[in-house]
Amino acid sequence: MPALLGRKLGMTQVFDSEDGHVERVTVVEAGPCWVTAILTEERDGYEAVQLAFGDIREKKITKGELGHLQKVDAPPLRRLVEFRNEAGELTLGEQVKVDVFEKGQTVKISGVSKGKGFQGTVKRHNFAQGPVSHGSHNVRAPGSIGASATPSRVFKGIRGPGQMGNKRVTQRGLEVVDVRPDDNLLFVRGSVPGAKGTIVEIRTDG
Repeated sequence: MPALLGRKLGMTQVFDSEDGHVERVTVVEAGPCWVTAILTEERDGYEAVQLAFGDIREKKITKGELGHLQKVDAPPLRRLVEFRNEAGELTLGEQVKVDVFEKGQTVKISGVSKGKGFQGTVKRHNFAQGPVSHGSHNVRAPGSIGASATPSRVFKGIRGPGQMGNKRVTQRGLEVVDVRPDDNLLFVRGSVPGAKGTIVEIRTDG
């Protein structure tokens, strides 16, 4: 089960070389990622591999982070992520590249969705609007949210207004349309969470 970190570049379309049909794809700059730590069951209580990705200026990270990266001769990198049960045959200081994936493979991609600010229930939860005629004052209001005497409170978890987006989202079932190792590019069919430039986590699905 290969895993990789990447940066979402945006969406485009490509034409299939076999029958010429168009594919709507998201382009991800996937890797190269440095292996900065390997965790084991005996020492850490679980098995995982830590990958680092994203060039950054040295002054932008802490001395502790810089020292951790220098142990494996890695340059200053922006994001470090652990992938459970993905160590395999990897070694410290090794670089993992996009060629761990292949065309036709199914992957799942995790990232932070676009933040859309504070939104009401109509936009956030697809609530229906109220009547708009005859002087109604309940066009976009959420309506009653609880009884008065019993239970004398509002139950937790009701769908109300609040911040929309800006949450970790995993998009499953994305098919790899093309892999370009020379450019570190991965083309997947469909949409990927987050805005352009967002760092995402790519794993095999299933």
